[in-house]
Amino acid sequence: MEFNLDTITRTNIKNLKPYSSARSEFKGKEGIFLDANENSFGSPLDANYNRYPDPLQLDVKEKLGKIKGLPIQNIFLGNGSDEAIDILFRAFCNPGVDNIIICPPTYGMYEVSANINDVKIKRVPLTSEEFQLDTENILKAIDNNTKLIFICCPNNPTGNGVKWEAIKKILENFSGLVIIDEAYINFARYRSLIPELLNYPNLVILQTLSKAWGLAGLRVGMAFASEPIIDIFNRIKPPYNINIASQKLVLEALNNTDKINAWIKETVEERDKLSAELAMLPFIIKVYPSDANFILVKTNDPLAIYNYLVNKKIIIRDRSKVELCEGCLRITVGTKEENRKLIDILKEISN
Repeated sequence: MEFNLDTITRTNIKNLKPYSSARSEFKGKEGIFLDANENSFGSPLDANYNRYPDPLQLDVKEKLGKIKGLPIQNIFLGNGSDEAIDILFRAFCNPGVDNIIICPPTYGMYEVSANINDVKIKRVPLTSEEFQLDTENILKAIDNNTKLIFICCPNNPTGNGVKWEAIKKILENFSGLVIIDEAYINFARYRSLIPELLNYPNLVILQTLSKAWGLAGLRVGMAFASEPIIDIFNRIKPPYNINIASQKLVLEALNNTDKINAWIKETVEERDKLSAELAMLPFIIKVYPSDANFILVKTNDPLAIYNYLVNKKIIIRDRSKVELCEGCLRITVGTKEENRKLIDILKEISN
């Protein structure tokens, strides 16, 4: 099915004249800056935070581009992935008219953003056994007002990957945007779908620096897409959506790929060990396969186990009220010491 970006973009967005900031008009780094009504005397901090940040974060994007194998024109940086999700709604979904498709159980912000933007949600649940896409029913759910389909891979909260054949079929039979949320891709046994951007103009990929990169406190997310889609993102976003401190710290972190890769390797090893030990506990009914840095487990009494761990100052997530996750708890993979303490305390329950 042919994809036409102009067709799905809201009319007011196509006609939108973006805010032109002082740093958009002059991109140099040297000179006497008397253009942005900043405090010319500096700031009370050591760094020069009196100046506005680069609105397009070009230094960060250049570094990221080398890591991801993409030109900066295909990269958007947002205040977490949540900003990119919100922009997708504001750019492509007419409130009260259009709809999106989500596949629960999945990341909750898709639904929250849809509700904020008054966009109808169509739910096509994952399959109950393996948490895979119900491709046929997704395609049946599409109508003329369906603009976005969100797919989380690896999925949150189930932790598993989604089969490429299913994603490909949706991409080829949908004239709107297919968004693949790869927040946990660094922990997966398979590669990112970033190379597929060359083949599918309706593909948008979300990633984050909050998980494997350990920068959750900086709130920096990424969207990768064709240049025309990224242009729309940049037209809508606030002019200075990533502050100077975050840009500097992200650049510093991106120079430490060896440390990140070592942490990823250790996390995956600990995930496998933790999964095996959890499976041996008598009250654990099932440990689901995970491609993320967390594990979903089904138990015979999730609330009691959750409360017992809270009393021991170990905090996990009770997902037992989530569709298809009845009886389930979600456990983030901690350090070797944290995982050992978790298992030791859980063994107290079984004694």
